[in-house]
Amino acid sequence: MAEPVDLVLEGGGVKGIGLVGALSVLEERGMSFARVAGASAGAIVGSLVAGGMAAAQLQELMSSLDYTRFRDATHLDHVPVLGKGLSLWLEHGIYAGDYFHGWIREQLDGLGVRTFADLHRADPGSSLPVDEQYKLVVMASDVSRGRLLRLPWDYLVDGIDAPTRLVADAVRSSMSIPFFYRPVTLDIPKAAPSVLVDGGMLSNFPVDIFDRTDGKPPRWPTIGIKLSAQQVPNQVEHVVKGDLSLAMGMLGTMQSWHDQMHLNDPAVLKRTIFVDTLGVNATDFSIDKPTQQKLFENGRAAAEQFLATQG
Repeated sequence: MAEPVDLVLEGGGVKGIGLVGALSVLEERGMSFARVAGASAGAIVGSLVAGGMAAAQLQELMSSLDYTRFRDATHLDHVPVLGKGLSLWLEHGIYAGDYFHGWIREQLDGLGVRTFADLHRADPGSSLPVDEQYKLVVMASDVSRGRLLRLPWDYLVDGIDAPTRLVADAVRSSMSIPFFYRPVTLDIPKAAPSVLVDGGMLSNFPVDIFDRTDGKPPRWPTIGIKLSAQQVPNQVEHVVKGDLSLAMGMLGTMQSWHDQMHLNDPAVLKRTIFVDTLGVNATDFSIDKPTQQKLFENGRAAAEQFLATQG
């Protein structure tokens, strides 16, 4: 019988290929994935896993992708010279994100997943309330209201009927890398809409999201997969040489500081797989096939190393 585990998948753009490598090892070792949470790339992979896609199929899907198509132009991009600048200024993102939205919707449709009702998981043994019992939780950052959204859990806060919401819409919100992709607008009943961007901006690795809150011991473990090697004390993460690198460093710090507090906890380290992602940038959509394969292999190696340490 398969051993259930909960999964938490870190975001990281194209580095998410490493997640698939690690997942393939966990699956081979007889693990089944009860619940999955993730941000950005973690939300993408997580939604497919929650929908029932096997690791081998995930690997085939990811290896066949033309990642350059994720850099889809907005209608303003066709303006000579000024196009990308206008897209950023007027639409708050250089790329539209429409190609990805259609792609993930198509993949989920093929798994029989359209709305969150399709991912509801009746779980009387859980400490979660009934309206939070889903196979998938997607992180998104609400910049209008200054909050982290855990979707579908937090739809209820805004009076939105969670089971009817499209899973693809939530995942599209979570992967809206600030300034790179156009943000997503969430309409809220009887209130101003919210503007949503990459969930990783506020919590890129919510490793404690499924921890019990009722004082009872966990029924099964949570395993987190992080898209970076284990941090060395005092290691410089962002070399600042100018305004652009300063802005990227600020964004990276916002993404990591909250989750880094967890990673100082030995109990969290013990349940985290660290995948060496070779210095690949999250938005390197021109990534070549050998690098893709190496990311996958590094994910497998990291998972093998992690499992070897488990008593």
